[in-house]
Amino acid sequence: MAISLSKGQKVDLTKGNPSLKNIMVGLGWDVNQYDTGYAFDLDASAFLLGANGRCITEKDFVFYGNLEHPSGAVKHMGDNLTGEGEGDDEQIEVDLSLIPDNINRIAFTVTIYDSDKRRQNFGQVSNSFIRIVDLTTGNEILRYDLAEDFSIETAIVVGEIYRNNGQWKFNAIGSGFQGGLAALCGNFGIEVA
Repeated sequence: MAISLSKGQKVDLTKGNPSLKNIMVGLGWDVNQYDTGYAFDLDASAFLLGANGRCITEKDFVFYGNLEHPSGAVKHMGDNLTGEGEGDDEQIEVDLSLIPDNINRIAFTVTIYDSDKRRQNFGQVSNSFIRIVDLTTGNEILRYDLAEDFSIETAIVVGEIYRNNGQWKFNAIGSGFQGGLAALCGNFGIEVA
């Protein structure tokens, strides 16, 4: 039975399940009926962060333009340009055993592509969620449905997995940013052209 989380809750992933190795992070959303003249293209990303909360190199940013971390620990399963349909809109697979020792946490984010030009924000998006599935068993371990009303934000840190005393935990964050992907990259130490 999956654990349903609310903002700020933390849950152990590996302490009670030491064999957990391969997980799938599914992110999903629905777009409300707004006509900005453009389709909505939301993008999931993962930032692999060192002890200082920043990416050590630009390769530690996994997204539609860099689908796999050099370690093989994190793989983006591809860009969904419309977000239509039920279930996960984008998925990121993580092999916990391959995460380099200098990576302390992985932040999972969703941004709106070209949000300024398209005049779009997360106030126009609903039913956003993150869930973690054990790829070995197919069981959903946890789910966090974002209940917040983001009116002007164009980027969200949805949740993160992090190391704690040799174990992996999940933190339901749900924190919004203005400035889209560029703001997130700046926050996590990635320079944007």
